Amino acid sequence: MATPPTETVISLISYGPGYFLEKQVASVSDLPELIKAGKVSWVDIDGPVGAAVVQELGQLFSLHTLALEDVVNGRQRAKFEEYGQHHFLIAPMVTLTERLKTEQLSLFFGAGFVVTFQELPDGDCLAPVRERLRNEIGNLRNLGADHLAYMIVDAVVDGYFPVLQSLGDKLEELEDDILLRYDAKAPGKIYALKRDVIKLRRSIWPLREAVHALLRDSSAMVSGDTRLYLRDCYDHAIRLLDLVEMYREMCTDLMDLHLSSNSNRMNEVMKVLAIITTLFIPPTFVAGIYGMNFNPDKSPWNMPELNWFWGYPCALSVMALMMLGLFFWMRWKGWLKGAGISENEKSLRRKLKELR
Repeated sequence: MATPPTETVISLISYGPGYFLEKQVASVSDLPELIKAGKVSWVDIDGPVGAAVVQELGQLFSLHTLALEDVVNGRQRAKFEEYGQHHFLIAPMVTLTERLKTEQLSLFFGAGFVVTFQELPDGDCLAPVRERLRNEIGNLRNLGADHLAYMIVDAVVDGYFPVLQSLGDKLEELEDDILLRYDAKAPGKIYALKRDVIKLRRSIWPLREAVHALLRDSSAMVSGDTRLYLRDCYDHAIRLLDLVEMYREMCTDLMDLHLSSNSNRMNEVMKVLAIITTLFIPPTFVAGIYGMNFNPDKSPWNMPELNWFWGYPCALSVMALMMLGLFFWMRWKGWLKGAGISENEKSLRRKLKELR
């Protein structure tokens, strides 16, 4: 089992019209001399952080102690809080490897500053924001800290879409496995995907409410132009929630489809066995009669056929004719046709196509 990372990386991006600085610092004490008045400063803390570092940053940017406690404790529900001179937002970031992993992003923003705390230093979904600042794409360097906070939140929300796309691909592959071939491990795979979908729902639902609360915030710290962008971010969160609900329903339908396919397959097996058994009942009856040991010398009624020259071929012919007659009778009745797809299975397939 890999050892959890212990390194903490403190990075600073400071920018303004015609100005840009990006630098990693060894400690919080190096930040005051790099932060310039009139510029927007983004301090990003990657990795596990101690209470001392959090307190230093709290003193530097006058951050509220209740919000700092949420950063230290970690694993908080997504939420938005207003603390007078600054705002505080918690947003879970997600990544999908073998299983779904979540990471808490804690974000503070106020006049001229944005401070973010991340639990893990091994990559995040904020690279597009950094690239836009580095390459001066758009008008971002001329906008305030509230717009930078929006872009970070928007990057977190948009980071859910690739994860949901991957889950959707897995669900489609699993659907094909269920329909085209028998997979005994299908229930376990379905439940694993359903757990990931439910975990996503638990993250996205409060995140949507947090974005909505930030959108409704009436303080002057968030400009009117930024609220327009936040409205689009909120729409993305609603789309995510719709996708999650659809995938959760698909998981339930896939389990029903798996059970229906198994039941249909078992019915086919039982049908074949019943037909074979039925076809061999008449020959067994004839063989059972002629297996009785009555002595024909004692009575002319005691199986006189045993002394016939063609007795044995005649008995076999009778058995074969009885089997053929029974076979064609079953065919005429339509009992030998494949059961195919049950009505329940057809309904589930139609429902899965509609959900796609």
